Amino acid sequence: MNRSKGSPTDRTITAPEPEEPGPHPPPRRRPADRHTASATPAVSATSDFLQLDPRTAPKGGLADWLAREIRSAIADGRLATGSRLPATRTLAEELRLSRGVVTEAYRRLGEDGHVAGRGRGGTVVLAVPHRPAPAPAATPEPPAAPAGRLFTAPTGLGVFEALRAAPARIDLTPGRPDLAAFPRTAWLRAERAALAELTPSAFGYGDPRGTSALRAAVARWLSRNRGINADPDDVMIVNGTAQALRLLVDVLHAEGVDRVAVEDPGSLGVRQHLHPLPTPPVPVDAQGVRVDALRATGAAAVLLTPAHQFPTGVVLGGERRRALLGWAREGGLIIEDDYDAEHRYDRPAVPALRAQLPDHVCYTGSISKLLAPALRIGWLLAPARYRPALVDARRLADLGNAALPQAALAHLMESGALERHLRLIRGHHRRRRDAMIEGIRTHLPGATAHGAAAGLHLTLTWPDATATGAATETDEHADTPPATGAEADTALAAAALHRGVKVHPLSWHAQRPHAPGLVLGYAAVPPAQITEAMAELGRLARRLGIGGSRESPGAAMG
Repeated sequence: MNRSKGSPTDRTITAPEPEEPGPHPPPRRRPADRHTASATPAVSATSDFLQLDPRTAPKGGLADWLAREIRSAIADGRLATGSRLPATRTLAEELRLSRGVVTEAYRRLGEDGHVAGRGRGGTVVLAVPHRPAPAPAATPEPPAAPAGRLFTAPTGLGVFEALRAAPARIDLTPGRPDLAAFPRTAWLRAERAALAELTPSAFGYGDPRGTSALRAAVARWLSRNRGINADPDDVMIVNGTAQALRLLVDVLHAEGVDRVAVEDPGSLGVRQHLHPLPTPPVPVDAQGVRVDALRATGAAAVLLTPAHQFPTGVVLGGERRRALLGWAREGGLIIEDDYDAEHRYDRPAVPALRAQLPDHVCYTGSISKLLAPALRIGWLLAPARYRPALVDARRLADLGNAALPQAALAHLMESGALERHLRLIRGHHRRRRDAMIEGIRTHLPGATAHGAAAGLHLTLTWPDATATGAATETDEHADTPPATGAEADTALAAAALHRGVKVHPLSWHAQRPHAPGLVLGYAAVPPAQITEAMAELGRLARRLGIGGSRESPGAAMG
């Protein structure tokens, strides 16, 4: 710990200067004991550290008071274990106290074992003072069964967070890339290069549309990878597709759009982000969205995933594409969610709708499936007539994305590092997809897999299936009436979660009646765990009677 080596002034309480000093100003006061000063400072200051105020100290015990305040902050959690205390000189100057007072307080805390000096590392908190634990409640409520609560309650806004928080040994949640493959070294190199190039003004308030460097890099990326001929001024950088949709909802609602049609089945998360606008469902078949049904909704706008429909994986067919573009030319607006178009394995790239009809397509994309969702970087390309209102909405939302991550991503895109990363993870994802397909063939022969040629997930469906109800923590063999569709797949999802396998029931993503199904992400799970999960799902499907067969109640579940 620091020791006081300062001048006598450093070791005393600072007294105020007289307003009109005479030829012989009064001498400074020196207390008899610098650690037990008998007077509160006439001119005092509070510190940012714990908002300490020496005026609250009792007379004659400044060191005791300071030690007590710090000890209390450690006990109640304001100072966590490992926290560093201010340097003695710094805290003494802030409080206008003798440095010796602070040094003595730190010494007493050190003797108690609450803090310790770490040389150049300063003085750090070691241990929390013991306080008796509060008595437990007399009659605590038993926790609700997590599986039952998640899959029987309505799918509210917090359903995805609740599912992420649920413990599971194998997480097949769709939409996650291989986060363990995040290019940490390349990202760090890009951040260092960006920091070396950024001017001081780049750290101020910037363009709400995003930095010019990233908008230019995104425009070139989309030209190379999605066939979109875009100018940097066409691009707005956003905090992921979620923010793009919220901005569009505000702007379109102000323009008089009273509903946005969506694919069915289609992403539950997308429907949530389009709230409060109604989202009439439009059926999807083997050729993609049915344009005749879209016309029947009367909606002026539609949100689509044409390159890899979520969750079925269908690609919008050529005839449907022409019919859809015809609907748009008649005054319709297409919101194109290009959420995972870079991930393809057994088919060529599909052109973006934005490349064919830019004046009638709002195009959204992000790096959430390419790098990591936590980066919260995406882009929105809208027809020119909507751009001023979108920029205004962005100003009111948050003034734009953080500059440094934008600069790092621009460097990754322009240097070729992002292309190299994409080639690497395509191989990872393909091997995991192959493991899932093989596991389905072996353990779920009655199921049909959809969308295997691209993306990060598969969808399983069972025709005309029935189930006897979800396995629960208390009674896996309870007799319940047969269930179909939404009841069957939520029963299977709940039973799977109870067995440590996390999936989405297809019914979460459908508004109309449907056959039962599951949506399974494979990109973030090693092949061996995927195989284990398919075996578990096969056992559960047989137990619940899904897929035309039924395991006897006495059979082992493994």
